[in-house]
Amino acid sequence: MPDPATHDRSTQVPSTHDLVEDLAQSLTPVRRLPGPGRRTLIWSGAVLTVGLLLVPMSDVSGLRARLAVPDLHWAALGAILTAIAAALAAFQSSVPGRSAAWSWLPLPPLVLWLGASGLGCLRGWLAPAANLAEPEEMRGCFVFLMGVSLPMSVLLVLMLRRACPLRPNLTAALGGLAAAAAAAALLVPFHPHDATATDLLVHLVAVLIVVALNGLFGGRLLDRNAGPRGRPVTSSIRKAND
Repeated sequence: MPDPATHDRSTQVPSTHDLVEDLAQSLTPVRRLPGPGRRTLIWSGAVLTVGLLLVPMSDVSGLRARLAVPDLHWAALGAILTAIAAALAAFQSSVPGRSAAWSWLPLPPLVLWLGASGLGCLRGWLAPAANLAEPEEMRGCFVFLMGVSLPMSVLLVLMLRRACPLRPNLTAALGGLAAAAAAAALLVPFHPHDATATDLLVHLVAVLIVVALNGLFGGRLLDRNAGPRGRPVTSSIRKAND
């Protein structure tokens, strides 16, 4: 006949301390995520690599001439600073507990970028001999902006997904702005004509499309509380229990 004391010890429920010890022994170390500044540098390095790969196909001599014009080089600088600031803001907003005020960081360089580009629209009045864009060239600019922005957006979303953004749509939209600004900066060496109102509108439409797509689809990918169809898991569970 089994000893009752031995039987009681064998069927005893493990204590919380024992459960914690068992879980701790099965855990594997997690590599710490780099800080927002370092991740911004990594992503900016990828953009710079793409730019270096495109250098052989660009008109370097023409680029020097265009950058000698004040509004063109200020617009290019604004696009570069907007890309960096928006990427940093996106990575900062992906860290739980960081202030939403980081989302305002890209605003000053964005104003510089759009303002300088807007001044370029006056070139046809200030300089009648300016080289204006043909419809086919503007179409090429749009295709370039979209074609470069999308892979840069995908890379940024993949990097942001490793964190835990509490405002996924805002974080993804900031990432879209960073990708679109980076694409605009990379377009400068291939932009042989001067800015016009129509040209600026084409660029603006491309930027808005990239930001909207990132905010919509990227936000769903970054939302850790969303189910497979983008619905919150908590609400799905609540409906199933009703």
